[in-house]
Amino acid sequence: MAYVEAAPAPASVSPFRGVRAWVGNNWMIAPAIIYLGIVTQAPFLLTIWFSLQQWNLLRPENSKFAGLQNYLDLFKTDEFISALVNTVILTVATVLISLFVGLLYAELVNHRFPGRGIVRTLLITPFLVMPVVGALGWKNMMLNPVFGVIDWLLTSVGLPRVDWFAEYPLESIIGILIWRWAPFMMLILLAGMQALSDEIREAGRVDGASSWQEFRFIVMPHLRRYMELGILLGSIYVISEFDTIAMTTQGGPGNATMNLPYLIYRSVFYGYNVGQAAAMGVLVVILTFIAATYLIRLLSSLMMGNR
Repeated sequence: MAYVEAAPAPASVSPFRGVRAWVGNNWMIAPAIIYLGIVTQAPFLLTIWFSLQQWNLLRPENSKFAGLQNYLDLFKTDEFISALVNTVILTVATVLISLFVGLLYAELVNHRFPGRGIVRTLLITPFLVMPVVGALGWKNMMLNPVFGVIDWLLTSVGLPRVDWFAEYPLESIIGILIWRWAPFMMLILLAGMQALSDEIREAGRVDGASSWQEFRFIVMPHLRRYMELGILLGSIYVISEFDTIAMTTQGGPGNATMNLPYLIYRSVFYGYNVGQAAAMGVLVVILTFIAATYLIRLLSSLMMGNR
């Protein structure tokens, strides 16, 4: 019987071989990417793990693995549903109106006129004010029903005083956020307008395009990518808004201005329910992704209609 030599056993492949090869090929950017992954994704993964636990700091002996029960319990409470609806309304209204106002600001300061630098600085100023300071300024100086500037203007023309945070709480919060975020949108859109070649606009004028046609068919399509960036960043920041609500209404009256970030704060620091708060934090991340995607698609469809 002929002797047949057995095939050599396959060499074991280290599970980290691909990682080492990637680090070796990208050694200049690998430290930054690894650091970014650790400081951003590790806390999020830990939050997901907490969301699967039944963990209340007042009863730590009862902590146990709960699976998806925290998520299911959230949708059974009216407080969470109200906060979810308020978060969606607050985010969509603030981002879209801020984008529109920012577009008007950008179009204004994109033209040359005496004092343009001063006007541009004044329009940017609200975005540079600390959120807590801005919220307290609106609460105590602008919207105060007794000595606020807006109520003084109303009474000056014979209109009654309005207790804004009691009668129009969510609208007041939206107004404050628009005041803060419209300059941010203006900066992004102004950069887009200044990147547009003047020769293109002049060619449109030579062909007989009016100012409105030039803005609609030349400027707006060019600003599409800049608008999408503004919507994406604005949605991420506004959906996590906490300072303005904490400094003005604390989620009230009732739950009229309660959004998910403030509800998470209350769940942790008042209810000590870590598992439920972590579940809401995960939902905020998911909601941010959904809201940004929907708003970008909505903007894209509107821009396609202008072509």
